[in-house]
Amino acid sequence: MPEAREWLMQWLRDAHAMEEQAETMLAGQLIRLENYPELRQRIQQHLEETKIQASRLKTCLDRAGEGTSAMKDTGAKLMAFAQSVSGVFAGDEVMKGSLASYTFEHMEIASYTILIAAAEAAGETDIARACEENLREEVAMADWLKKNLGPTTTMFLTRAEIDSDSAKR
Repeated sequence: MPEAREWLMQWLRDAHAMEEQAETMLAGQLIRLENYPELRQRIQQHLEETKIQASRLKTCLDRAGEGTSAMKDTGAKLMAFAQSVSGVFAGDEVMKGSLASYTFEHMEIASYTILIAAAEAAGETDIARACEENLREEVAMADWLKKNLGPTTTMFLTRAEIDSDSAKR
């Protein structure tokens, strides 16, 4: 089953790049998020989780005698940076960021679901366990975002009526 292992390693490198992208994206949101303390706190928590998730994946790759992909990691960070900068020009930056975050969390959930199945098929139980841990954290973040999209929207709309600049961030 060497082909299954090769796919698994490729997908692990992709997931590592995905977490590097998430780290850059979350850090960018956090820098500019001023008026939504609960959202800011949860993003800070998830940023720390994201760093640990990337580290878990790197450990899996290192133990397997593989490495991360500098090209994929750099490309992912550049994409996240571009997305982050584009939010500066949006009058509803907090809402665009919430939408992007919720969407990104679901991409991560799908990625980890695939990785777990691939790791199990390749007999890589340690990798499956690491991906299950990452998956639990991604599901928790997606659930939190879903629960808070409505209240964040209401808060944005209320602030926008008074001061659009404070609503934005």
